[in-house]
Amino acid sequence: MNLAYLIPRIIRHFMPEQLADWMKKRHFVIKAGIETMDPRVAVDHYLDYFAQAGIDFQKKSIMIFGYGGNVQIGCEFLRRGAGRVVLCERQGLPYPKLTLELARKHPDYFVVTTGDIQPHSDRLAIVHEDIRVSAQQHTIEPVDLVLSTSVYEHLEDVENITRALAALTAKNGKQVHFIDLRDHYFQYPFEMLTYSDTIWKNLLNPTSNLNRLRIPQYESIFHKYFSVIKIIITESNINAFQKTKSRIRGEFLSGDDEIDSATRIIIESSL
Repeated sequence: MNLAYLIPRIIRHFMPEQLADWMKKRHFVIKAGIETMDPRVAVDHYLDYFAQAGIDFQKKSIMIFGYGGNVQIGCEFLRRGAGRVVLCERQGLPYPKLTLELARKHPDYFVVTTGDIQPHSDRLAIVHEDIRVSAQQHTIEPVDLVLSTSVYEHLEDVENITRALAALTAKNGKQVHFIDLRDHYFQYPFEMLTYSDTIWKNLLNPTSNLNRLRIPQYESIFHKYFSVIKIIITESNINAFQKTKSRIRGEFLSGDDEIDSATRIIIESSL
């Protein structure tokens, strides 16, 4: 029994999400995602991949799915040449405060009136709602590129969210998702795969949710909604995998250690 893993995991499972959000904002133990922490680095991360993959984003419409509440990432993409950016977050995440300082720094992206600052609708949109509702009610125009980083592993309804994102992708559009397959108690990257659904869901799963999907499951879901998908393994940890393999439950093993030891992947898909 790995108490060094179990005790922090149980604490995180029962921790109120408000406390977790407070800790993220202060970078105390729990760290927020790169979009929240450093939007410039986040955009660089995407552009590095675009350069390798031959993806042109200039003057294109872009959706950042799970932008982390920091509007600067949208401004940074626009500054680099995107045509329009839609920033999407889950329902319930506090709407970001749009400040005069932000508007003055990016005057082309905001409309300032007496006592009010709003995104310029032709350049920037901020949407805080269930993306499945957005697709069903057509509240978002289809975009050329849908992007996310370390979001997919936290989703509960991966199938229907992927369907919704496909519906919000324009003809000839693409999606690029950076997915972290590790247990987010990073010292034990495969430990979460050793527990049954009952124990995981009732005792260990953090309130941020880790769905524990592996490459074959992602591949199966994306193939339903996209004509072309490419899965790239960007990081693996074969040593940690081999140490844990004998305890990993069968549903998480494909039989191919190269696939099963992957810790980070990119999924690129097109309609």
